[in-house]
Amino acid sequence: MKRFGIDIDGTVTSPESLLPHINDYFDLQLTLHDITQYELTKVLDISPEVFGNWFKKAEPEIYKHSPLAQGAKEILDDWKEHHELFFISARPSELLQLTKEWFDAKDLMYHHIELIGSHNKLSTAKKHDVDIFFEDKHDNAVMIHEELNIPVVLFDTPYNQQPIPDGVIRVNDWQEANQWVNRWLRGEK
Repeated sequence: MKRFGIDIDGTVTSPESLLPHINDYFDLQLTLHDITQYELTKVLDISPEVFGNWFKKAEPEIYKHSPLAQGAKEILDDWKEHHELFFISARPSELLQLTKEWFDAKDLMYHHIELIGSHNKLSTAKKHDVDIFFEDKHDNAVMIHEELNIPVVLFDTPYNQQPIPDGVIRVNDWQEANQWVNRWLRGEK
């Protein structure tokens, strides 16, 4: 049995989850292809203060209604039978109950959920001794791989196109992630 460290937003949830909320509030018509950087204030040309104030208010509603990434439920349902699923997210800790309610509403099982309120997931991944990590944020993926020497599966998006080292594996979707994990579990590359 392996322990999987799994990011939530943009990984388990669709990377498009924020867009309807952003488009509605800021009167935009962005698609995922327009989001070419993780730091949204640069893409939107909105000050960090304005965006931050909006996001803080909108965050609970966004997370409550976030759709699952395509294929995530089927793969996670299979993995839960054979592995420990530790969800590690940058969400603020006060949203833990809302996050658990979302998991329950989506009928997703978890062994542990930790909301750390920061994008630096390295210490949490280390503390829980995860064997592999699943992420959508490029610098997190690279840092976790390089510091913990574990494979990190990076879900491909327009905002994480920077080069990756060998131990970071770029996948297009949950089916590709599952195929890679199955080869890894068998000791194949």
